Amino acid sequence: MLSTFCSLYITFIFLDMIQGCLGTTFQLVNRCDYTVWPGTLSNSGSSGLDTTGFELQPGSTRSITAQSGWSGRFWGRTGCSFDPATGRGSCATGDCGSGQMECNGLGAAPPATLAEFTVGSSGSQDFYDVSLVDGYNLPMIVEAGGGTGGCGATGCVADLNRMCPEELRAGGGQGCKSACGAFGTPEYCCSGEFGSPDKCRPTAYSSIFKNACPRSYSYAYDDPTSTFTCSGADYTITFCPSLTRLQILLKKYTKQLNFIEI
Repeated sequence: MLSTFCSLYITFIFLDMIQGCLGTTFQLVNRCDYTVWPGTLSNSGSSGLDTTGFELQPGSTRSITAQSGWSGRFWGRTGCSFDPATGRGSCATGDCGSGQMECNGLGAAPPATLAEFTVGSSGSQDFYDVSLVDGYNLPMIVEAGGGTGGCGATGCVADLNRMCPEELRAGGGQGCKSACGAFGTPEYCCSGEFGSPDKCRPTAYSSIFKNACPRSYSYAYDDPTSTFTCSGADYTITFCPSLTRLQILLKKYTKQLNFIEI
C-alpha cells in the first residue's frame, strides 16, 4: 500500500513538473456566426505570447501556449476591417489602437469582455476571471481542463448588447459600456473616496451586468463570486458559447463542489 502511494505521489510530482515545463495552453474557439479578431496582452514582467492579435473565422480554433508564471488577458474584437495590401485597419469594438491585426502590446479599448489569467508557478494555483468592468462586447466563457482544485467554469453568455441601457450603448449597439466608462465618476469607477471595497458598492448599472452574468466581474471589487482558481490546467476560451454548454459546465462544477464537501 505504501509503495503504491509513493508511486502515485511521484507520478503526480512528475506530471506537475511536465506541466510547468510545457506551460499552459489556451484554446480560443469562435462559436459566433461572425468573425472575431482575438487580442492578447501580457502583463508587465510576463513573457510574451506567440501572437498579440489574429483573425478567427466562425467555427475555428487556435491554441496559444503561455509559460509558467504568465499573466495577462484575452478578448475578442468585432467589426474589424483590415486592408489586404497594407494590413492597416481598425475594429468597431475591442480595438487596441495599433492600426494592425497584431495589437503589439496594446490593450482593448472599452467596452470589451475580458478573460484575465494569472498562471501559477511551480505547482501553485492559477487565478482567472471573466471581467465586465471595462464593459461588454460579446459573450464568452472560460473552462478549465485537466486541472485540480475548484476549476469552475465562468463567463457571460447573455446578450448584454440587447439589454444595454441607452446611455451605455457603444459602437452602434455592438458594445455596452460600464458606468465608469460612460460617466467617469468616482462612485462608478471605484476611485477617490470610493477607492476601497467598503466604499465602492454595486450600482444599478453594475447590477444589470451581475444579474445577467452572475459569475463575471461587474465592478472593481466584485471578487468573492467572480475569481476562480485551478492548478495544472489548460483553458478553453469560447466566444458566443451556447447557453446549453454553460449549463452543462455549471452542473459539472456543482457536482465537483459537492464531492469535495463530502
